[in-house]
Amino acid sequence: MKFRISIFALLTVAVLAQSCVSTKKYEALQTTYNKLDSNTRDLRRKYLLTERNLEISTNRVSNLEDQIASQKANVKSLQDALDKCLNSTSQGNVNISKLVDEINSSNKYIQQLVNAKNKSDSLNMVLTNNLTRSLSQQEMKDVDVQVLKGVVYISLSDNMLYKSGSYEISDRAGETLSKISKIIKDYSSYDVLIEGNTDNVPISQKNIRNNWDLSALRASSVVQALQNNYGVEPKRLTAGGRGEYNPVADNSTPEGKAKNRRTQIIITPKLDQFMDLIGKAPDQK
Repeated sequence: MKFRISIFALLTVAVLAQSCVSTKKYEALQTTYNKLDSNTRDLRRKYLLTERNLEISTNRVSNLEDQIASQKANVKSLQDALDKCLNSTSQGNVNISKLVDEINSSNKYIQQLVNAKNKSDSLNMVLTNNLTRSLSQQEMKDVDVQVLKGVVYISLSDNMLYKSGSYEISDRAGETLSKISKIIKDYSSYDVLIEGNTDNVPISQKNIRNNWDLSALRASSVVQALQNNYGVEPKRLTAGGRGEYNPVADNSTPEGKAKNRRTQIIITPKLDQFMDLIGKAPDQK
């Protein structure tokens, strides 16, 4: 914001310093400012997205590193016990083979943890890139993608998905749903939950009793669009509504309410499929 204000201030000073500046030159300066302002907002959005993904990855890495440190401490303890056995009586020699096996087993487990961490980091990158590769910058403003513990969460804003005050899918949402349906079909053996969420403002429309109804109807609309318009198998789909009871932001502000009014597409792989995805990214379409 400070960058935009500084640019505008410089333009204003330039105009005031040359009282006879032509309308054409002023419009050129205004166009330059608008472009710089747009670029600044895009960079800010990308920074926030990267910062959020970094925080998620950092937490996962920290948990795995704690497990690795614990196992390394266990190995050291076993090694110390082995050293004592080497200096003990012949009775102690009987335990040496067992201690060696335990040390080898612990080392193997440490390597498995390291591999799991590397696979987890790689998989998150693969899935995030696949899910966002075809989305435009404008679509990314209304679509939030997260990968948490092997589950893919695609959150769509109600402004993009639905007609105002309705559960009917808008024409604007068609292109984005088409792209998301291709990703759902890429992972054809995964279950897909469509989950509607609202803010805490009571609904007052005929035939819609409350926010439970509205959230479920909106989820059902997305499910039927994926089935009827984009060929997703209905047996893979589940529609559910959570009303106002799963907020991700404070409902006391308009911005918070906007974040809470969303529909989530949750793609859930089985554990073996989750680990196999490292070497099996979907083809470009």
